[in-house]
Amino acid sequence: ALAEERFDLAVVGGGITGAGVALDAASRGYSVALVERDDFAQGTSSRSSKMIHGGLRYLQSFDLGLVREALLERQLLVQLAPHLVYPTPFLVPALGDDRRDLRIGIGLNMYDVMATSRIGRGRSQRSERSEEADYWAPDRHRTISGEEATELIPALGPLDPGSAYLFYDCQTDDVRLVLTILGEAERFGAVLANRAEVVEILDDSGRAAGVACADAGTGERFEVRAAVVVNATGVWADRIRPEELLSEEEIPRIRPSRGTHVTVSTDDLDIGTGACIIPAGGGRTIFVLPWYGRALIGTTDNDYEGDIDHVPPGTDDVEYLLDALNSYFELNLGPGDLTGAYAGVRPLISSGDPKRSVDISRKAELYETSSGMLTITGGKLTTFRRMAAQVVDRITERDGRESECRTDDIPLGMAARKGDLETEASLPDGATDQLAFRYGHAARAVLDLCEQDPELAGPIVPGRPDLMAEVVIAARREQARSVADVLLRRTRLGLVAAPELRDGERVGAVARTLGGELGWSEKRIEAEIDAWADFADAEGLDPALAL
Repeated sequence: ALAEERFDLAVVGGGITGAGVALDAASRGYSVALVERDDFAQGTSSRSSKMIHGGLRYLQSFDLGLVREALLERQLLVQLAPHLVYPTPFLVPALGDDRRDLRIGIGLNMYDVMATSRIGRGRSQRSERSEEADYWAPDRHRTISGEEATELIPALGPLDPGSAYLFYDCQTDDVRLVLTILGEAERFGAVLANRAEVVEILDDSGRAAGVACADAGTGERFEVRAAVVVNATGVWADRIRPEELLSEEEIPRIRPSRGTHVTVSTDDLDIGTGACIIPAGGGRTIFVLPWYGRALIGTTDNDYEGDIDHVPPGTDDVEYLLDALNSYFELNLGPGDLTGAYAGVRPLISSGDPKRSVDISRKAELYETSSGMLTITGGKLTTFRRMAAQVVDRITERDGRESECRTDDIPLGMAARKGDLETEASLPDGATDQLAFRYGHAARAVLDLCEQDPELAGPIVPGRPDLMAEVVIAARREQARSVADVLLRRTRLGLVAAPELRDGERVGAVARTLGGELGWSEKRIEAEIDAWADFADAEGLDPALAL
């Protein structure tokens, strides 16, 4: 289908931004083709901090516009994807006789004000809409007692917290959000393909007229003809360019910044149901979040000059996170105690300013070449929808077409109803709740497979709720084509159960199930098992292996 028709848009990049552009354009009536070199969300979009948030730390640099925009998008995403974007209580504790930091209190006051749809109307709006079951608005931050803080986060108990600031932000599964948006784009007619690497921008009398791609499986070249080319490749954005440019200013200069995260068992750190912001030295802080039954710790923010195709966690960064964690919670955890680690590269835009990347705004920027190609980069996970609207608004302006953005009113998936989750299959503990979160109403398809074949109702990794049936769904419905696609992105086991995946038998079961769906030979299955081990090593998913 890609090579046989001409599209209005060819979107390059299957991360959160490309997915957002595809949905926005398709919902306005444009014909859209989206191509991704590797797997959907393989880059930064699968390696975020898993938060939909305003960015409290950006208040320190007075980037009020970015914070305000992100907070309003956070509010909207909770309504559009209530099964995927959920509020979490965040605590900033004061331990022992320490007094609360008044600067944080001032910042949280600003956060409260900017989170309202109209300045000064937050309480009245909450009152007006409080009876709507699908409406969530954050309460104003408040101070809670040490006892209440410990109830939310049991790991604080031995530290004798005197009090804590309590405020709310939101969490998600970043990959599942991308896949859900892509699914909605497809529902509006977009055509999607991963494993299709753009090797050339097609030219027609000096105008970008589509892209030439190479199929990763066969090496075959094919062309996708389109009136407009949109480069939404994130940290790779400065590598996609027409042959001729009037000036280098027509495309961004990306300054990559690496953010490292680690996960630990809640047996070692009982984070409970709340998130915690803790000091990390030098005036910086890190967070600890509950995520998929683990404690997720992050993040760092350092310039990165290595290979952006494979970005392992920095050894110094892992040590920095563990040192801060151990110092605050009075623990003695090392790399051998980690259940996973990962790093992502943020696409910060270089301005030639020698300041540290942590002080550079991640505001989105739209570039337009003389050939008409549009490049959107920068920004953050939370603001993807506005970034996409910025692109499509420019296209409609060029076309002289009146068509307003509709994505503020398009649900992203649908929450599971009670009947969607009823099953006679015997499932691991926690599986039903996780399916409801991950798939929403589409969980029914996973459960149907479990009932048809009881072996598919078993866990991929013993003790975890991820099901073998999800491997089948990943192949049939989500274009998963490798073991890494399943273990890192369709499930998140590579990030939260990396030591268990040293077991070749478990990885082999995934490879054989996936291979059965995709028609793999025994030789290909064995190659995929080996490839997973190599990939996990290159990505630094299991730091304990380096000990």
